[in-house]
Amino acid sequence: MKICITTHYHAVWGQRLAITGSVPELGNWNPAHAPEMQTKSDGIWSVELFFPDHYQVLEYKFCLLSPGMSGQFLENPIIRWDKSDNRYVDLRQGNKAVFAPNIAFQDSEPLWKAAGVAIPIFSLRSATGFGIGDFGDLLLLIDWAKATGMKIIQTLPVNDTTQTHTYLDSYPYNAISIYALHPLYLNLDALGTLKDAKRRNFYKQKQKELNTLPSVDYEKVDRIKWQFFREIFKQEGETVIHSLPYSEFFEANKDWLLPYAGFSAKRDQEVHVDLYCFLQFHTHLQMTKARNYARQNDIILKGDIPIGISRDGVEAQTEPHYFNMHFQAGAPPDAFSTDGQIWGFPTYNWPAMEADNYQWWKKRFRKMADYFDAYRIDHILGFFRIWQIPANANSGLDGYFSPALPLSLTEIETAGVPVPAVPALFIEDEKQTEQYHPRISMAGNAVYQSLHPDEKQAFDRLHNDYFYHRHNEFWKAEAIKHLTPLVNTTEMLVCGEDLGMIPQSVPDVMNQLQILSLDIERMPKVLGVEFTDLQHLPYLSVCTTSTHDMSTIRGWWQENPSQTQRYYNEVLKQDGIAPEECTPEIAQIILRNHLKSPSMLTIIPWQDWLAIDGELRNPDIESERINIPANARHYWRYRMHLSLEQLLKAEKLTTQIQNLITE
Repeated sequence: MKICITTHYHAVWGQRLAITGSVPELGNWNPAHAPEMQTKSDGIWSVELFFPDHYQVLEYKFCLLSPGMSGQFLENPIIRWDKSDNRYVDLRQGNKAVFAPNIAFQDSEPLWKAAGVAIPIFSLRSATGFGIGDFGDLLLLIDWAKATGMKIIQTLPVNDTTQTHTYLDSYPYNAISIYALHPLYLNLDALGTLKDAKRRNFYKQKQKELNTLPSVDYEKVDRIKWQFFREIFKQEGETVIHSLPYSEFFEANKDWLLPYAGFSAKRDQEVHVDLYCFLQFHTHLQMTKARNYARQNDIILKGDIPIGISRDGVEAQTEPHYFNMHFQAGAPPDAFSTDGQIWGFPTYNWPAMEADNYQWWKKRFRKMADYFDAYRIDHILGFFRIWQIPANANSGLDGYFSPALPLSLTEIETAGVPVPAVPALFIEDEKQTEQYHPRISMAGNAVYQSLHPDEKQAFDRLHNDYFYHRHNEFWKAEAIKHLTPLVNTTEMLVCGEDLGMIPQSVPDVMNQLQILSLDIERMPKVLGVEFTDLQHLPYLSVCTTSTHDMSTIRGWWQENPSQTQRYYNEVLKQDGIAPEECTPEIAQIILRNHLKSPSMLTIIPWQDWLAIDGELRNPDIESERINIPANARHYWRYRMHLSLEQLLKAEKLTTQIQNLITE
């Protein structure tokens, strides 16, 4: 007999619902053998079970399996039992479907929380590296994270960005493939040993030179590593390509691997297309090794999924119907850039994505799950709406949100805005004639300045309603439609980068889908508030001191002395004049405040962790900044000033971090 048992319970990430009971099929009351139930995003859990026909009455109970406080994996879960009395199903009545109401669990254990570190892979430094961080360095970083009591490591995107073999390829958010990992992150020692002694010595010397540099010399690293790739492929390629592990990898990935290899070979004018498949096989091996090592040590690896793709990359060429190539994505003016930002990526053709049930995105997320247990959706606001700029435009001010509900000429005129002013104050929709989007900024707009005060007020009302009220329900529906099938594709923990001009509906959607928000103390989401109140953050959030697009704690401390003074007195509760520099003691207070927030995850940039140690922190504060968003051609080259080997020997720092996390 088959029975489907269903219940309703809103779990948080990492929690699993199981059912156990009085018969072997239910584990004989042993949670370790209890069948796990399956869930949908609306909190409905169900399980189908088969029982012998001679069974008469089943006695059962629900149990909740939650991550142990030592890690996110369920090898040693905390077990919470349903507080209700044992439940019963009378099989003699022929019940085929059972709904169990009023489920609740004992909450004696605190909610799971974790601290972690954020650092790009290219920024890692080790004795075995080659002027740039690599997948092998992750093993040492995992050792350090475990030693300090951290539970999560967050990276920037790790996909291949190679287009020009110049420093422009250092931009990690402009991937040429949503599947291929970056070959420059290959550890050369793990890739193989050259038989030619002279060539081995040559690379040893180059390794020594590159490892002494304070930052990544991207072009030199690229040139020398690719020399090695071709030599090791010539020596080992045939053997590897005819091996069983390679054949299995190729068969599982050929749908994207062959177009990627062909694209790369054409770019490099390379006759050996198999070279790129060979390299991707090794990136897969090395990243898989890092993932497995992280899991063995109860460390979560958190990846980053860019909102866009390269308009010159593989997917843009092989699947162009998914993209609006005549537009580019960007951002309206914000604290980072008064002119807005142009990212260059084509925008998504969402109707085409929806037509095949988002298969493009689902495959992308599944590939991500091969290597990570959590991920950050870069610019999650793009799933609500994207700032769309014509491909030939040079300013972010020339954009408007898409999808959107543009204004008709009748609406504009009825509101009190003169029709002759429309071309200067609005942008006409590209698909609908005489439908208009208000320009985002009126700074320097001569026509706006020439309007009568009543006309200015009329435009301001339209502008405010358009950007902050008109689209709330529309964008909410769009986001739920796009995100729901995607977050359910894998079991990875989902985090969203929800910074910038945030639609009112964003928190509701993220809560409904259990996507963690991103909260930064110096970037409050409440209008008129200077600093975020860390103690009132939601549990489903990531709390951090800064992102790769911002200055570090120490850098920010010196940017605006008057703001720093207010922060020193009002937030840190310190008396007197704020020091000119952020001292180690102040840095400790700041980190302690973040770690005490209710957030599930507190992920601190590596530079800010080091700020608590006066001896080990970098004396060159400016060199610690990773990116300047206003500069579209920024060189991403930041490297740790200490090696991972040195870090592992820094017992004082390790103890300091341990104490902060466990306080």
